[in-house]
Amino acid sequence: MSRPKRELKKRFIVFCEGDTEYNYIDKMRKNKGVQVALKPINMHGGGYANFLEKIRTEAQSNCLAKFVIIDADRIMKHSGEKEKFKELLDYCRIQNQRGKIPHFLIVNNPDFEYIACLHDSSYKGENADRYIKNVFGVSSVQNFKGMAEIYTFLNQKERSYQNMLAYLRDKKKLVRNIYAVKRKTFDIVIHKTEIDWDMLYGKNSNIEEFFDVIDW
Repeated sequence: MSRPKRELKKRFIVFCEGDTEYNYIDKMRKNKGVQVALKPINMHGGGYANFLEKIRTEAQSNCLAKFVIIDADRIMKHSGEKEKFKELLDYCRIQNQRGKIPHFLIVNNPDFEYIACLHDSSYKGENADRYIKNVFGVSSVQNFKGMAEIYTFLNQKERSYQNMLAYLRDKKKLVRNIYAVKRKTFDIVIHKTEIDWDMLYGKNSNIEEFFDVIDW
């Protein structure tokens, strides 16, 4: 008698900043039917160091991959944050070099508001805060960031995450993970994580890696 085929579960862990990214990814995971454990972290109480501390406490969590999704704006705005960012980067690199659970460092530069605007194919790099108020018709950026249904809002009418992915895919970026996925066995390996410090002064993101990996 043959054994029943074991069904592999695609479970991922996402460390993200606050309510905006949490609400977006929470709705997204439900739509895609994947198992994503969300770990929101308050950046205002300690910056990138909070991410590193939280990730270390969750080191033994069982999953296919971990995604650390952060904004880059703190690197420029806050003293000492560049060094903390480097520590976070080094930690992810070390885990990947040791063959541990893959750690994808995903960096939105300058922030998620820029990524949100890219959902609209008419967006041409204008000031994101003004675009959200004037084009999206939201009274304030704070109200926009607090939307419980932000994923639905950004994926209706002419807006779609596909527009954002199409724009970002071949662009230069601050951080880029070189990785491979074996789809039959769900094995994921990150060969290296590259950083281009020149791109700190532009608008960019490698968030397409997150979408590509979870949506096999």
